[in-house]
Amino acid sequence: MIRIMQNAMGYTLLLKCVLFILFTGCSCIKLARLVVPQYKMRGEMAILECHYELEGDNLYAVKWYKENEEFYRFVPKSNPTQASYKVEGIKVDHQLSDSRQVALRSVNLKSSGLYRCEVSAEAPSFSSAHKESKMEVIFLPNNGPVITGEKKQYYIGDEINLNCTSSKSYPASVLHWNINEQKVTDHEALIKYPVISHPHGLKTSMLGLRITALPEHFSQGIMRAKCVASLSPVLWQGDQESVVESMAPLLSNREALLLVRGDGTFHKPCCWLPIAVTTIILLVST
Repeated sequence: MIRIMQNAMGYTLLLKCVLFILFTGCSCIKLARLVVPQYKMRGEMAILECHYELEGDNLYAVKWYKENEEFYRFVPKSNPTQASYKVEGIKVDHQLSDSRQVALRSVNLKSSGLYRCEVSAEAPSFSSAHKESKMEVIFLPNNGPVITGEKKQYYIGDEINLNCTSSKSYPASVLHWNINEQKVTDHEALIKYPVISHPHGLKTSMLGLRITALPEHFSQGIMRAKCVASLSPVLWQGDQESVVESMAPLLSNREALLLVRGDGTFHKPCCWLPIAVTTIILLVST
């Protein structure tokens, strides 16, 4: 008998909620915009913003998740209003966080992932809305890539074996070779090595170049072999240059004596195309 009365009371309450919505109109939270930085450098602070409209509802809670793990919530009727939870790669700054944003201190590579903001209302609507977006934390190389394998002397017909090695970074740098400003697309000339993994998630890329020195490689007695390393858009630029000079005239255009000297420069992070460049200039007398 008691159970029947409890069920009847539950149905009555549910019916009242349905009638309330029908006659007063449905007021639902709208999540207008989620702002999650696409890229952040290791050690920086990341501000994640959740822009929503209550549409007449009363806010119950704002919750933040990383890969489906809750790490922060704001509940206006709780004391304290803020709470954070231990999630790998997450350090919440409560002073800079509130119902509209959450601040993450000193992000690291483990902070990368999919972030979700979920906003919910109180009774009677209990409406909710959520959006999600991805953030990737990167580690910029300290130097440009390095070319190794140069010889002091080459003859036409010799095999030129060069290797390009990037500095440690995350994610791994993408490498390609240019000869006389033309990208090398011949897969037989490119030697792809496995990415090298280092502690703390850092990566090193390597790409080899294997070509036979031919007369058509030289324009006005000069050939330029350039290694280009790219890492994430609009975040980094670096360059390094090695110069190789002809020390003696060719015999019937068949030989080049090459002396190597090198110098390098490196530019700190900038806000344009991230290209790390290494150039080898082969100067051949005719």
